[in-house]
Parts: sequence; C-alpha cells; structure tokens
Amino acid sequence: MDATLTAEQVAEYLQNNPDFFVGRDELLRSLTLPHDSGRAISLVERQVHLYREQRDTLRHELVELVSIARHNDRLFEKSKRLLMQVIEARNLTEMASAIDDSIRGDFGLDAASLMLVGDSLPAGSTTGALHVVTEEEADRQLGSLLGGERAVCGQFRETDRDFLFPGRDEPVASVALVPLRTDRLVGVFAVGSCQPGYFDQSMGSLFLSYISDTLSRLLPPLLQRHRQVEPLLDAVAESR
Repeated sequence: MDATLTAEQVAEYLQNNPDFFVGRDELLRSLTLPHDSGRAISLVERQVHLYREQRDTLRHELVELVSIARHNDRLFEKSKRLLMQVIEARNLTEMASAIDDSIRGDFGLDAASLMLVGDSLPAGSTTGALHVVTEEEADRQLGSLLGGERAVCGQFRETDRDFLFPGRDEPVASVALVPLRTDRLVGVFAVGSCQPGYFDQSMGSLFLSYISDTLSRLLPPLLQRHRQVEPLLDAVAESR
C-alpha cells in the first residue's frame, strides 16, 4: 500500500491545523520557497513579503476609495446646486436655462437637453436646452431607449444625437440619457460630450437618476401652469 502523501493532502492537513508550526521554529527556518529574484527564501520571509504586498494593495484600494468618495462628494454638491436652481424656476424656460448653465458650466460637459414629450405643447419649439416633440416623434426616433427608467449611456446613432441636441455646430459624440416619467413619459433628460468615449454603459449614473427623479416631480405642475398661462398670453397679444 502506497503511503506517500500528496501535495493536496499536505495542504489540507495544514489548512485544518493552522497551529502546526507553533513550537517548530527550526522547521520553519529550514523551509525555503523560490523567489522572483531567483534565490530561495525562508517561509517566514515569504510570509513577510506577502503581508507587505497585502498592505500595499490595501493602501492602494484605500486611496482609490478616498478619491471616489471625494469625487462623489463634489458630484453631490453640484447636483444639489442644480436642483436648487431647478426648484426655484418659475417656468419651463427658466428650468431649461438652469439645467443648461449647470451642466455646461458646473459639470463641465458640452451639452444638455430637456426634451418634453406631449401633444398639448407646441411641438418643434426650441429654447436653449428645452425641446418639445410629440410622443410619435420621440418613439420613432428614440424607440427602445425610452423603454426603461434607468439612465442609458453610450455613443448612440448620429440621428439620435442630432435629435436630442439639435442645431449644434460641434456634434455631440457620447450621450447619457434618462427618461422622465410620472404615470407616463413626460420627457427626456440628456447630457452630452464631444468626446466619443466619455459615456459608456459601465459608468455610474447615480447623479443622473437623482436629478431626473426631481425633474419628473417638478415638471407636471410647471407643464400645467404653462398650459394655463400660454392661452392667456396669446389672448392678450391678439387683443393689442
């Protein structure tokens, strides 16, 4: 009967008996392992080397976490400033202007679009970042991009980009888009960059969802006010 132990059996035994080397200092010193430099080192040296590697890895991960936390903190402050301006907006034009100024100025992106979807608004009208389209136009052009409730990031088709950001001299190359919903689709909030790889499907979009949730709640009363005020303004203009 072959009584030779396999490497797996030895490893399993040591794993089940982690205190095996306690009191066996001479054995520990006699064990050697190959090193990257080519020379043999003791097991203790190897453990120290591994601990140092783990320490360096943890230190690097900690630095990354601190950097991400600072980035998220700055992003939150920018988002909060934007939302405060949006909340104070008295009409759709002021809301779109606040979004455009913040996205291009505070966030450093190249374009912003607040596209409203509905048949009760004057389709085709454009004021800065504010665009109005019919439900049929939005569905025909953007289609599946409007199917979910979460942000969609990517380069998109050129026709989609031109639809979201019309009349630009420098074309948008990368887009992050999120539908605005209540009980139905009321609009689309999109931001764009002229760098092709700026937005991709793997990037986080928490701040977009945060802003879009607020816009979805603020838009209905502003739209209602717009529907009530516009006919009055038209009537006044006609009476002059």
